[in-house]
Amino acid sequence: MRIGPYILFERKQTDADILAMFGGGVSTSAGVAVTADSALRVPAVAASVRTIAEACASLDCRVVEIAADGTETVIRSHPANALLASEANDWTSSFELIRQLVVDALTRDQGGLAWVNWVRDEPVEIIRYRPGIIGPEYDQDGSGRISYRINGQPTPADQVVHVRSTFDKCPVSLCREAIGTALVMEQHAAQLFGKGARPGGIIETDKTLGDEGVLKMLKGWKVAMEGADNAGKTGVLWDGATWKQMTLSSVDAQFQQLRIFQLQEIARAFNIPSVLIGELSRATWSNSAEMQRLFLMLCLEPWLLALEGAFRRALIAKDDRKRFAIRFERDDFSKVDLAALATAINSLVSGRVLNPNTARDWLGLPPYEGGEEYANPNTGASQPGSAPASPATGLALSRGGATPDEDDPDAA
Repeated sequence: MRIGPYILFERKQTDADILAMFGGGVSTSAGVAVTADSALRVPAVAASVRTIAEACASLDCRVVEIAADGTETVIRSHPANALLASEANDWTSSFELIRQLVVDALTRDQGGLAWVNWVRDEPVEIIRYRPGIIGPEYDQDGSGRISYRINGQPTPADQVVHVRSTFDKCPVSLCREAIGTALVMEQHAAQLFGKGARPGGIIETDKTLGDEGVLKMLKGWKVAMEGADNAGKTGVLWDGATWKQMTLSSVDAQFQQLRIFQLQEIARAFNIPSVLIGELSRATWSNSAEMQRLFLMLCLEPWLLALEGAFRRALIAKDDRKRFAIRFERDDFSKVDLAALATAINSLVSGRVLNPNTARDWLGLPPYEGGEEYANPNTGASQPGSAPASPATGLALSRGGATPDEDDPDAA
């Protein structure tokens, strides 16, 4: 709302916002509060976030120029290229910047935010502030338009890199209940083994013990049964006392299977195959490779597209966006499996889809003379430099141009 020269903003604070201001988190049905920091203490969450963020940051990011025919050429001289391929600023590398932006988008509803410093119409540095410094504000008209403030000061939207998750909610918020359950199970496992690997219960007796007798009984029981060194020992009761179990044992509750299911549930929230975060109960040689391929297609690709769009809005001037774009090099993942890459390149060259120099460029190798020809190197007649077949005889001509002597009967 604008009143004269003053701009007034009204923003409703949700429970999550209020708790976040005081360093707390939203309480779950499991009875624990889940924040971005506490969620990362769950190994499954930390592994999911790290796998996605580091995979995105490990790919080469370049500025490309789009030609009229749709071909793209890397423009290393573009000022934004150095920020994405080398250093985002004097204290942050491009790898660290991209990794942290994705981590923020995975763990915080506001997403990953960074400010681009433009000097003389060129981007000179990208600065990622700690969460809360850059504040996105959505217009109340429902258009989805976002305005930004840095320390309360209005900032143009085309100077802010903003990477958001699906549904405008981060996976940590969407799977808060699953993470809370995992936290409770982690605490239960620690207490279970820390107190002698036994469930809680009560000691019943028909005799009157009095306060002093109860204290002595409990003291003796703790000395004999509690602690990791006493795990598995047989308890001995006296004077007709009986033990009454109050909770199910770990075996009855299938505690291990429940923990594995919780790990899979968290992996689903991040749309990542559970095999990539260490859950190998159903992994085989064949389906592991397929799950890695699905990870690239269904999980990583949307994040790469979101990063490309966010960088393009903030690092390329509006008038140049039809000409330039930001691209991540996806082929870097195929280079991990050298055998598969060699087989694919050999098939493409043999099928005359690629020439040898194009294939060498994929591997970062320099071209060689004659490598521009589209020929099958596996057959002699179509090798580079081979002479075409003679129309009359159907035989390939030699490189020197000589033909068999027609008068010599042995020449044929």
